[in-house]
Amino acid sequence: MKYTTLLLLILFLGLTSCKSTKNVTSDVAIKELSARKVAKKHIATNFDKKTVDARLKVNYKNNKESLGFSVRMKIKKDEVIWLKGTKIISIFKAKITPTKVQFYSPYEKSYFDGDFMMLKKLLGTDINFKQLQSMLLGEALMDVKSERQEVKIQEKSYQLSPKKQPTLFDLFFYVNPKHFKLNKQLIVNSLKDQRLDISYPKYHKKNTTFFPEKINIKAKEKNKFTIIDITTRSVEYDTKLNVSFNIPNGYKEIQI
Repeated sequence: MKYTTLLLLILFLGLTSCKSTKNVTSDVAIKELSARKVAKKHIATNFDKKTVDARLKVNYKNNKESLGFSVRMKIKKDEVIWLKGTKIISIFKAKITPTKVQFYSPYEKSYFDGDFMMLKKLLGTDINFKQLQSMLLGEALMDVKSERQEVKIQEKSYQLSPKKQPTLFDLFFYVNPKHFKLNKQLIVNSLKDQRLDISYPKYHKKNTTFFPEKINIKAKEKNKFTIIDITTRSVEYDTKLNVSFNIPNGYKEIQI
């Protein structure tokens, strides 16, 4: 697989639409709470640092192949997500802002320079910077306080789901009853036989800040499947970040 194609999958797989992953939670008594209360507690855990500087290990597998590589990820919250992938050598660099998506591959001598509208046309669904950032930080892909939610206790979690589900797919958010970050978010498109699990089996905790230590993404569409496992090797907050990004001359533009 070309690394530019793989990067597109990693960045936006969780936003396009897998036997469900069992969540690992502490043995705590789960008391009944209203959907509004659970949503409020989840929103209260939203990441409140200004920057993230993390080193990640990514393993990718689908029906045909598997591979692994390292990623340096820098986030200026609500402003920019900067990524550099390496496998002995640099294989891609990317910079995503609320209005722009750019990346290039020194390995393939190719680049992409566009916006979320181009990716919406490619993937057939709404995509935005906030959703990508939320997925990486262990937060719900939608604002669970802006829409009325239903709640039930499922898989040792509070399961939130919109009372009025989106037209094309159903959303479910599994909130940990101990720290109220996500255990999992699930997207199901029954008409197209698509199912996506984004699980957070473990968090890194520093003082009161939680950051996903592991993210497991499992996607299934008919007879095809994709698995992406992301492990955080180290993470620092509120540091000075260099997110400079320049596409080299002479690279071939990726046409989408």
